[in-house]
Amino acid sequence: MAWQQRVRIICRDRITTLYLDTIYNSDEGCGAPQAQGEVAIEEDPLKYNSNLRSGIFYAAVLVVGWSASERAYGQTPADGQKFLAKNCAACHTGKAPAGGYNLATLNTPTSFKDKPEAWTAVVHRVHNGEMPPKAFPAPDLKSREDFVSWVKTSLRAEACPSGPVPGAAPARRLNRAQYASSIRDLLNLHVDVASAFPVDSAGGEGFDNAAEALFFSPILAEKYLDAAKAALNFAAKDPRSRAKFLIAKPGDGVTAEAAAATILAEFLPRAFRKPASAADKRFYLDLFRTAQKRGDSFDDSILYSLRAVLVSPQFLIRAEAPNTGTQPRMLDDYDLASRLSYFLWGSGPDGLLMALAAEGKLRDPEILKGQVARMLRNTKSFDFVQSFIEQWLHTRDLSQSFKPDAVLYPLWSDEELRGDIRYQPVLFFQEILANDLSLLNLIDSKFTIGTRKLQKLYGLNVKPPRPNEQQQPQRIELPEGTNRGGLLGMTAILAVSSHPHRTSPVLRGKWLLEAMLGTPPPPPPPDVPVLDEGTVAAASSLRERLAQHRANPVCASCHSRIDPLGFALENYDVMGRWRTEEAGKPIDNTGELPDGSKFAGPAELKRVLMNKKDLVLRNLTNKMLGYALGRGLTLQDSCTVDSIVAEVEKSNYSAHALIHAVVVSAPFRLQANTATSGGKGQEERKKP
Repeated sequence: MAWQQRVRIICRDRITTLYLDTIYNSDEGCGAPQAQGEVAIEEDPLKYNSNLRSGIFYAAVLVVGWSASERAYGQTPADGQKFLAKNCAACHTGKAPAGGYNLATLNTPTSFKDKPEAWTAVVHRVHNGEMPPKAFPAPDLKSREDFVSWVKTSLRAEACPSGPVPGAAPARRLNRAQYASSIRDLLNLHVDVASAFPVDSAGGEGFDNAAEALFFSPILAEKYLDAAKAALNFAAKDPRSRAKFLIAKPGDGVTAEAAAATILAEFLPRAFRKPASAADKRFYLDLFRTAQKRGDSFDDSILYSLRAVLVSPQFLIRAEAPNTGTQPRMLDDYDLASRLSYFLWGSGPDGLLMALAAEGKLRDPEILKGQVARMLRNTKSFDFVQSFIEQWLHTRDLSQSFKPDAVLYPLWSDEELRGDIRYQPVLFFQEILANDLSLLNLIDSKFTIGTRKLQKLYGLNVKPPRPNEQQQPQRIELPEGTNRGGLLGMTAILAVSSHPHRTSPVLRGKWLLEAMLGTPPPPPPPDVPVLDEGTVAAASSLRERLAQHRANPVCASCHSRIDPLGFALENYDVMGRWRTEEAGKPIDNTGELPDGSKFAGPAELKRVLMNKKDLVLRNLTNKMLGYALGRGLTLQDSCTVDSIVAEVEKSNYSAHALIHAVVVSAPFRLQANTATSGGKGQEERKKP
């Protein structure tokens, strides 16, 4: 080997740090197998310091540098540099490289460590087909994918050779759903006072709880004032709500000020999610006094003070005290309680979480594990499941931007059926979580969630466990051959990946690549011709129309990956009903991927997905970790994803194992020091 690149290898009896040329060109290392280039990779428990329990954090011992990707993808450093020389060097070398981007900075193995942002830029441009420019010959799809995979693997290997590390935890406001849930739990008020708020944009891994998308605006500040006033007015008039927060009143030797002080002493810690300071208590009590002096009643005075609480930054913003030390540290118990509750409930911590935080017990892994199990059993976990599933699978669009054609699909006008369709994948995932089932049920399962109307839509006739409650969603066991197991047999998925007037193998294939496999296709080139349905009307089937579209070489490379997956689902119409014909011809549900995988229909497609379950699990883990952290993932987070995936696989794909591994991970439980999480470092090294 030409470069002195260090690697860590695990022998049967020791861990050794060597150089690549030592492993390949001498008898050192573990002996003959390593001399032939076979470097063993195993998991290695890492102990960060004596205060952390061993066994919490796991990291794959990665072979850093060029060799890791060489084994995984058949790419060598020479292959990568050859790709750059052939497709990029003409513009990006010399004294005046295009855009100031010089490939000379990427020709050493240390560039993955020293210039991760430059490599990330290459990955985006190549994957998206933006480079090379259209005036130059473009590399074929396989060459592009091999190159992108090699770069991503090399970047991940260099990102955190010491194992999982905590990332930045930027301050963020409560999003619309979190605000509504927090108000609900503070006041025991079941009125959505946030319904008039602007819709939150998605950020990070595609979720609306991502800090980078949760900014303030003047109109939102006005909405908060209106919502706080409306919420407290509603709550003050409802006996159950009053009992929740107006816990004292003047009389029987209790002055108005003493009653107000009692209310604030209980309310402030719940609203701020941590103990209130003496200064905070004085400030809000002074507001009460001000209202009393102008002649307001006790109720109006205390509500005036509480309105100020509900528009304070301490309630509206989740912010953690910065870690000004030189090393990562364990998160404060109260901040950990907030991270946990907004992850699994989408709301603030309850009394038990706050009590455990006050006692300093929440950091204990066993207590934390017990709290996760308790929280998943609580009905409030439905908010988490719905928010996560609908955004991950894009089924939220069913109630917003997507509607099947009302003339072609009149069943969609049935509001009860629409509700059953929308909630089926949500309740399906909740069933998996509640009973700690295998996550592989998402690909295929022997059960589903059904109602009387869903059974009729799907042509099923299964006796549910509670026959007298067939209107209600409940688990039903599926007979063989129903093609309704897993997510792919659900109308919510099939409708949202269709056009309003017809099915779309392209949209369904793209959905599978993005949502399930986490391998989205590149966007179409700007000059790609659209499918002109007018000029191909003579073709009698959608498959034939798309075949004409793929005849264009510009379209063929991507559609050869996308279309076959979608064709396997063509037996389902837009509403998810099973059909065997289209336009009077039998449905052709066969497909073949570029790797030679052949399949026909949803059952065989699911077998293909099962063979790719590592991709499905890694994608799900990326999504879950990003949702839990409420931010976009970075390169360093990929090490945490590796460790979580390994833990879930070891636990036979247990749903609880995924949640527990996320909660005890370094990014979730630890706080990065300011010097690491800001400026150069953590946030500059974005995930490719």
